[in-house]
This record gives sequence, C-alpha cells and structure tokens, in this order.
Amino acid sequence: MDNETTATIGVIGGSGLYELFEPGTADEIDVTTPYGPTSSPINVGTMSGRRVAFLTRHGRAHSVAPHRIEHRANLWALKSLGVRAVVSSSAVGGLHPDYAPGTFVVTDQLIDRTWGRADTYFEDEVQHLSFADPFDPVLRRAAIDAVAALDVPFRPTGTCVVIQGPRFSSRAESVWMRNAGGHTINMTMTPEVPLAAELGIGTVNLSFVTDADAGLAPTTDATATTETAADTTTTDAPVTHQAVMDRLARANEVIVRAIGSIVAAIPEDYTPRELVPASATARVMERRA
Repeated sequence: MDNETTATIGVIGGSGLYELFEPGTADEIDVTTPYGPTSSPINVGTMSGRRVAFLTRHGRAHSVAPHRIEHRANLWALKSLGVRAVVSSSAVGGLHPDYAPGTFVVTDQLIDRTWGRADTYFEDEVQHLSFADPFDPVLRRAAIDAVAALDVPFRPTGTCVVIQGPRFSSRAESVWMRNAGGHTINMTMTPEVPLAAELGIGTVNLSFVTDADAGLAPTTDATATTETAADTTTTDAPVTHQAVMDRLARANEVIVRAIGSIVAAIPEDYTPRELVPASATARVMERRA
C-alpha cells in the first residue's frame, strides 16, 4: 500500500458529516474486510497538514441505521490503512442543563444501554478489554486544548448514555438516564469505541449537542445568532430527526473546523495504549474476507 492510501489518523463522521475534503482532493478507497463492507468508501486526504482517512458512520446518504452499522468493518478497514488515532464526531442529545444545544463536548465516559450488537473481535478467544477510561487521555488532552481555543460553547468532559435506537427516548427514559449520571445521549458510540480499543486504536470523541432529548434540558441554542435566536429548545419540545439534521447543517462549518483543530493537535509521535495484547490484535488483522 503506497503513501497516498495510508494514514495514521482516522475521522469517523457522525450524522450530518458526510464530506470532509474538498471535491477532487482525496483518494477514495474500498477496503475489503472480514466483516463485510464499510459504512461508506474511505477517503484518504490531507487535513491540517496530516494524512487522514475519513468514513461516514451512517453512509453518505444517512442510509445505515444506528443498530445496523457494522463497526467491526469500519475499524478493521481503518486499522488496515495504518490508522492509530480516531477522531469521531457525534450528534448527541443533552440530558443535563449544562449541556445545552449548540455545545461541543469532549466525551470522557460512556454508559452502554445497547443490546445485540457485534461488540468484540474476540468471539473465539477470551480477551478482557480494560475500559475504565474509554477515550485515550493523550488524545483527549489535545482535543480539549484545540476546542477550547475556538471560542465555541464547550464542555471538556461528559458522560454519554448510548441507547439502541433508532427511536428516540421517552421522557421517563430521559429522566432515568439523567438521574443515572448521563450528560448526553447517543446511539453509536458503542461498540465503536471498544472495538477501536481492541485493535489498538486510540479514540477521542467530539460531540455536538443538537437537542434537549425528550425536552428535558435547557433553553436557548448556544450557537444561535440574532437571526436564529428564535430557534430555542423548550422544556416541552421533543426531539425530531429533522430538527437534529437542521441544526447539524447550520453547525457543519464549525464542526469541521473543530475536527481540523483536533487533527492538527494530535502529536506526531502518538502511540496508542495497549489495552489487549498486541499479538491478539495482530491475529484479528490477519483475518481475510
């Protein structure tokens, strides 16, 4: 594999983020994996002076539902291209008043409420992943510094509750999850993050709060301008898919700029943590379709 189709940094785009590079500036690659096709072809290009491999989690037409994403294929493909660090973007709901719509969050903890998903590469051997701190501390430090410098509404920590989807929560469920310690809510961070860890890939997550989940959390969109000041989330307004996509479209430029800042801040000599033995990861990467 030549230098034009390798990258040490991967970006996984969440809802609303379907393009990362200017048209014609990246190489499109289809990687064959033992776990089927990736959610989208992978584009390898240059961002912030670094070689980056980009794929979109839900497919370019947002055609892959959260519970149908084959995260194993996505992460295996990125690893095969040389990726050591993944910057993931996520659209999340806010469960807590301090996590208002329009806020960026560098997530540090997860509560997994999904079920039935393929969540490990080690089906035929026992490997216990150390997962107390799901996101890589070195990458989180770089991301916190990068996003803090952008002058956007920002939280350097947050616990995300990952639900099965594709439906949104009931009000009772939102209250329960907030009382359990959740700050945000999402449908895709697991098993993506633990699978990356099993392959020796460090992850950092940049979340963008699009809504107040079932109408629980705060008030006004923190990114609203004078023209959009009426775009508020009241305590009675439940989340809808269209409202989420509309807010993501308005914030797209800022989200891409924040990702670029994080990519630039990742140390050139970054080495991921070894949370399962490297020999076990090597066996996974030796598998063929």
